[in-house]
Amino acid sequence: MNISFFRKDGINLAKDILGKYLIREYDDKYIVTKIVETEAYMGVSDKGAHVYGDKKTDRTKPLYLDGGHIYVYLIYGMYHCLNISANKENIPECVLIRGIEPIMGVDDISFNRYEKDYKDLTSYQKKNITNGPGKLCKALKIDRSLNCKSITDGQLYISDFYYNNEKEKVLSDENINMEMGKRINIDYAEEAKDYLWRFYIKDNKYVSVKNK
Repeated sequence: MNISFFRKDGINLAKDILGKYLIREYDDKYIVTKIVETEAYMGVSDKGAHVYGDKKTDRTKPLYLDGGHIYVYLIYGMYHCLNISANKENIPECVLIRGIEPIMGVDDISFNRYEKDYKDLTSYQKKNITNGPGKLCKALKIDRSLNCKSITDGQLYISDFYYNNEKEKVLSDENINMEMGKRINIDYAEEAKDYLWRFYIKDNKYVSVKNK
């Protein structure tokens, strides 16, 4: 996707990247995953957002960049979370990537998460391999070294296609069945905690939390 794709408001970007491929390249590795769950954070008026009240700090600087820049932060001092800036420069909206489905490089994902091949994982480990923001960052070796970089620069990027092992081009599915729900773990956000700004592919097993 070129950078203009990301110059839209956070809600529409969160919807539009569902079903797209999140691809990671490092150390001759080529890992392909499908984005299956996202959350939108709508800037200075969103009480769930890091920039609520226009809090521009060194930490939140990537959110004020043009759409399509990477914002990585830590939670609990140990888990990274991946966000993509949305909209235009100085409109600090973003999308949190909450869940991805492994497509290619599954053993690399498995080793990054559990230090063993995928075939050696328990059913519990397989179920929980990438169904959460911290889990997927560990699976793809995403950390703050990617902070502020463009999502189009080649180390980590979003695409509507990938090449499989037979070098065939595989396109993303444009006809996904999307569900909406409340964002996760933002009870501090008062009325904003009830906004239906989480989006996910229905019945996908790599979604972290499904509506009851």
